[in-house]
Parts: sequence; C-alpha cells; structure tokens
Amino acid sequence: MDASQNTIGGTVSNQTNDAAAVAADEAKQNLNQVINSIQKTLVLLHQLYLTVSSFNAASQLPLLQRLNSLVTELDNMAKLSEKCEIEVPMEVLNLIDDGKNPDEFTRDVINNCIAKNQVTKGKTDAFKSLRKHLLEELEQTFPDEIEAYREIRASSAAESKRLPQSQNMLPNGDVKVKSEL
Repeated sequence: MDASQNTIGGTVSNQTNDAAAVAADEAKQNLNQVINSIQKTLVLLHQLYLTVSSFNAASQLPLLQRLNSLVTELDNMAKLSEKCEIEVPMEVLNLIDDGKNPDEFTRDVINNCIAKNQVTKGKTDAFKSLRKHLLEELEQTFPDEIEAYREIRASSAAESKRLPQSQNMLPNGDVKVKSEL
C-alpha cells in the first residue's frame, strides 16, 4: 500500500468520525430541544391548572390565552420530536399510565437477562462436561485416535491464531489500519 492510499484511508476514516460526531451532537441538541419543550408544556399545564382552579368571569381571557399557548407548545413539541429517534417500549408507557415507576421495567428486563444468562451458562457447562466425559471414554477405548484428534485440534487452533495476525486482522474480523502522517 503506498502513502497516497494510507492518506486517503485516513481521510475517509476522519471524515466518517467527524460525521458521526456531528450526528451525535445534533441528536443531543434535538433531544435537549424536546426536553425544553416538555418543561415549557409542564409550566403551561401548571399555569392552566391555577387558572382553572380559581376560575371566574374575569379570568376567561387568560384561560383562553393559556390554552392557545399550550396547543402551540404541544404542536412545537410534536415537530421537534420528529427529529429525535427515541423508541420507548409500550410496557414503559403502560407502567407510567398505571402510576408505576418506569425503572421497574428496566429492573425486570435486567433480571430476565440475568436469568436467561444463568440458563445459558448452565447449558454450556453441561455441554462442556459432556464433551469432557465423552473424550475420557473415547480415550479409554480409542487412545491412538484421540491423540491424533488432539494434535489436529492443537494445530488448527495455532493456525487460526496465526492467520489473522498475518493479515493484520483483529480476532473479531476487523482490519487494523495504520495511519501515516
């Protein structure tokens, strides 16, 4: 690979990183705008509550103004939310509607993941134990074949470790890129 290819590769990589950073900043800005709109809506709802709770004939105009402000802010919030890419599970919304803490959903999801992880770990441990037991039984019955099998496995493992290193590849399949300045 010549120097111009490295420079082009580095430039593309830097442009990709810069674009990702700009996109992340834009997403944060959009989210902050939605949060600010939610806070304004809450203030307007509180003001509307106060106006309604002490309603009299003289407060009709302020009530209408606050209702119009609320509708305008809700419209603004809807427009701002279209720019955000946040997905909220329906279970969370249902918990909030039921007056429960949405952190319960997170706790339940984590507990379910832990339980599934324990089941999976149990299965892998059982398969490891079965493999070990089978190799012991086979070694007693066919010692020469098991020795050949272990040699083949060792050479195959060494080859699979050596192959990515020779190709500048990481174990997960990514390619190492050297940036030259």
